[in-house]
Amino acid sequence: MNIRETFLYCTEKGYFYIPVHPTQLWRQVQIHFDAASPGEAVHVPASRRAKSRLIQHRRMKQVRDGTHFLAHFLHDSLALAQGVGCLGKSLDVSSHAVVPGENMLARIQSWGRTTRLGDLSEVRGLSDSHPVWPRVTSTRENCLGKNCPEIARCHVAVARRQALDSDIVIVNHHLLLADLALKEDGFGDILGSSDAVILDEAHQIPDLATQFFGANVSSRRVEGVLKDIHDAMGHAPEPFEINSAVSSVEDSLRQVSACLPSRAATRVSWTERHSPLNTAVEDLYQSLLTLQARLAILEEDNPLAQLGERVADLAAGLERICAIDELEGARAVETTQRGFALSLMPFDISVRFQGMLQARRCAWIFTSATLSLGEDFGHFTSRLGLAATPTLKIDSPFDYERQSLLYLPVGMTSPSAPGYVTEVMETALPLIDASRGGAFILFTSHRALGQGAALLRERWSQRAPYKLFVQGEAPRERLLKEFREDGNGVLLGTTSFWEGVDVKGEALRLVVIEKLPFASPDDPLVRARIEHLNATGGNPFRDYQLPEAALALKQGVGRLIRSEDDFGVVVICDPRMVGKGYGRVFAAALPVMTVTRERDEVVRFLRGHAPQLPASRVVV
Repeated sequence: MNIRETFLYCTEKGYFYIPVHPTQLWRQVQIHFDAASPGEAVHVPASRRAKSRLIQHRRMKQVRDGTHFLAHFLHDSLALAQGVGCLGKSLDVSSHAVVPGENMLARIQSWGRTTRLGDLSEVRGLSDSHPVWPRVTSTRENCLGKNCPEIARCHVAVARRQALDSDIVIVNHHLLLADLALKEDGFGDILGSSDAVILDEAHQIPDLATQFFGANVSSRRVEGVLKDIHDAMGHAPEPFEINSAVSSVEDSLRQVSACLPSRAATRVSWTERHSPLNTAVEDLYQSLLTLQARLAILEEDNPLAQLGERVADLAAGLERICAIDELEGARAVETTQRGFALSLMPFDISVRFQGMLQARRCAWIFTSATLSLGEDFGHFTSRLGLAATPTLKIDSPFDYERQSLLYLPVGMTSPSAPGYVTEVMETALPLIDASRGGAFILFTSHRALGQGAALLRERWSQRAPYKLFVQGEAPRERLLKEFREDGNGVLLGTTSFWEGVDVKGEALRLVVIEKLPFASPDDPLVRARIEHLNATGGNPFRDYQLPEAALALKQGVGRLIRSEDDFGVVVICDPRMVGKGYGRVFAAALPVMTVTRERDEVVRFLRGHAPQLPASRVVV
């Protein structure tokens, strides 16, 4: 492999070593192909901020201590982009309480004077959903940059400088894509240059890049810039008439809201080209252009002038959303209690993504356990324009046939039947008893999750034999932490628990999957992609719905065996696994496991590996 080439690396092994060990592979190949030299920089994007922290804190030392390939160029100067507090805002913001009885702002101000890293996770009791969060953090849109009085101590600026001097930089996918876009537009960069980019959990890149290359304009963003304009007018060096332009934007925003569905929390497709909504959005676009033109005549150092770029960015997003051809992308409208969001998702990102890779001349390594269906990487490579890329599939070091069973229950009704979730829970209950807890029950919708939780609580109404953890009733990481610590819990979750969850050891020994994870055809973006494939001569089920569902199932099944010492059972309740011809595609995507349809065999296996001591009884 040449250092300037792209490489796909698929492995079934637990993910922690995946982002780093391809560097060993790269350096070994380098010996034969003169691919690199000591001191070259490597970027390792991870899918989530928490995942980035785990890679940095829990595995880097082990890799550094355990391999001579990395030791001579891996230093401690790792720059990690994460949830960073804005010193300019946290030290300047007024101290009135955001939530009655809570003085979180004062706590953050005290923290801001002493913190070394700027990581907001250091502030006890603060999460990104807290009302104070947007008041003490800055976004790309409202960051003052070099005009901030705290720029010399800004933790993001410091992290960027450290990244330029580091040998290995761990970032999330979004920051990497932002860096690529800046380089593409010729506006500099965030991360500097590198000789290799290793993308962990790379199966997420097609969807993330589609969102990133699309457009999104929300009422909250428009309201935010209008608020900042009102605030900046009080600090302007001289009076400036802009009220009429601001009022026009506010009126247009209300007109768009009036055209939207009245019910909250819904997303609908937006296909009509000549509709009241289209007219209202075009009026909003024109009013933003007028506002931007007024701001553009001001001197550069005027606080109002600095907001003109944000207004122009909103206008550009609306222009793209209004002008898109129905064969190029899908438009959708999402409404919430806070307002609305207009979005555009392009259907084909392969040309642009390939252009970004070519512009950044370095080695690209895409790693994930779910890049391929069997030996075929085509579904992944076609979406990103990587058809000619070398690929490598590495089998799992785990002995799935010995460590696990795959149970396909007999007699299950159709997943569309009204009582299907009840059947799933009735199937799961005796297996939960046999395993003495330690179970995940994974659903494909929040509605099914709610039904399952209600049925389980009804069955355990008198006294619950195991502690119950339900997605949405506590933060995800807290649920997982308490589940691990309990050792015999039962956790019910949807999409966010199908991947990126690592529970090793006896705490997890049973995974029950409600049904095959086909994306809902009622989702406007899914429906638009289906219609696009039909219009362009494709086969939506074969080319899109089936491979996406098979890869999602592979992620869900992958929650069970996380080490060589794990044992357990995966239950797939959906009868289509054996009743439909396409069930073979799902089966081929999974590890080679011992398959059974006999419940008694499953019960014996679970009892043989369940903890010997009875689980403590906990009232739920």
